Amino acid sequence: MTDISYQPQQQETEASLGDYFALMKPRVMQLVVFTALVGLLAAPISVHPVIGFASILFVAIGAGASGALNMWWDADIDGVMTRTAKRPVPAGKVTADEAKVLGFALSGLSVMMLALSANLLAAALLAFTIFFYVVIYSMWLKRWTPQNIVIGGAAGAFPPVIGWVIATGSMSVEAWLMFALIFMWTPPHFWALALFMKEDYHNAGVPMLTVTHGRKSTRAHVLAYTVPLALLAVGTAFTSIGGPVYLAVAVVLNALFLKGAYDIWCRNEVQAEADGYKVEKSFFRLSLWYLFAHFGAILAEALLPAAWGIWA
Repeated sequence: MTDISYQPQQQETEASLGDYFALMKPRVMQLVVFTALVGLLAAPISVHPVIGFASILFVAIGAGASGALNMWWDADIDGVMTRTAKRPVPAGKVTADEAKVLGFALSGLSVMMLALSANLLAAALLAFTIFFYVVIYSMWLKRWTPQNIVIGGAAGAFPPVIGWVIATGSMSVEAWLMFALIFMWTPPHFWALALFMKEDYHNAGVPMLTVTHGRKSTRAHVLAYTVPLALLAVGTAFTSIGGPVYLAVAVVLNALFLKGAYDIWCRNEVQAEADGYKVEKSFFRLSLWYLFAHFGAILAEALLPAAWGIWA
């Protein structure tokens, strides 16, 4: 582990249900659930609503398990970062051991139940995703390489593939296109955050690109990843999961995203500090909506034919 001067706060009161729920990173869980649901509904094979609901629920539980295990392992880092210091473990609301036990219990439950509700391949992918996020990313990549976000982004990119496999029992090009969309989005999203939160990562000893290579290099990397991301996102419109609605959304969003990345690349630290990293924060806020909008458009393309059939 990184050598960080950190002492967890002593647990003074009994943890509430809300504290345990916070361990599961509900904001991250929302994105996982949404993209997994889109993967399921965009698939060419329909699933019984009860089976679909149960399966997505178990995917959500698996995502929560990953969050709890991440908070157990990263308690030392979270405790010295402004952005994460109020999380349940460093704040002393839940002990690290409780987070660990909850995480392992929910991991086993989610994988076992997904195997029963859907199929073994979907369950195996969920198990691998949990393993990748906790072991490959949290325990290894995050603390040892500036490529942590690049490689680690795969963990967040698996949910739509899992959703597709729940419906079809197999993988396809369309599922991996959705995977690639999230995978390529992750680095510019987090590097934008790191540009105005560099001191947090520096204090925590996390080798984020801003810490190891500086902000100038990070700005170039944001633009370098945004260009192929935009090409991938717009190109997806011409596949079986795309269409006119998706194309319109992708063109507008990626034009804005490219403009934001270019503006970040053009700036220097004097300009950024003078206006409080206004451009970087604006790009980060846009990135929060970027995936929801793209996957919402994929969902619309999947549901519109059925809706048209009802009203025709």
